[in-house]
Amino acid sequence: MHRLGYGRYGAHGNDVGSYVAPELGRIAPEGVIGVHVTQLFSFPSGDPQEIAGLTEAEVSQLQFLQSFKDTMSAYARLQETQPMNVAHALADSPAGQLAWVAQLIAGTSDEHVLTNATIYWLTNTAASSARFYWEDAHAEHPAEPTTAPTALASFAFDFTPLRKLAERDHANITSWNEFERGSHWATQDAPDLLIGDLRQFFSGKG
Repeated sequence: MHRLGYGRYGAHGNDVGSYVAPELGRIAPEGVIGVHVTQLFSFPSGDPQEIAGLTEAEVSQLQFLQSFKDTMSAYARLQETQPMNVAHALADSPAGQLAWVAQLIAGTSDEHVLTNATIYWLTNTAASSARFYWEDAHAEHPAEPTTAPTALASFAFDFTPLRKLAERDHANITSWNEFERGSHWATQDAPDLLIGDLRQFFSGKG
């Protein structure tokens, strides 16, 4: 951003970007005026006190998280452990690349799926994108909470973090909004809500 001539800027992220944006705030606090994300991936550490006294709704949120881990996260486990196993196959077959992308972002428009798969195919980045999971699984992660002003826009049909755990990992959450529609792909199915939340959070921060 400095090379582009921006001394102060905001960061927004979804999915992997919801990991990256807070870390950008951590490593470049002099430039990042705020971090806006659609997920805060804060999970129980194993300490029983963290989940003591949870409400029924919060227990449901944890159950959804466990369900995702048990039934929908095979792609992440594979790429965390043996990323090249799938990378060679995806680099060899456009149909395979399309099928891989389509099952990961099912529910979005056909145009979105085709555009996403085409970008991977034309740039031959199946291997590098898979390796990110391996690198992250083998990296040392900071133990201290982030301190940049942070906003969450949480959508109805997506993972909803527990605020108690999110505040353990992010010490300066200044905006927390949960919406009754939208999904993991809010840019596709709830862009008005997402853009409105971005504008509200960053207004006056420049």
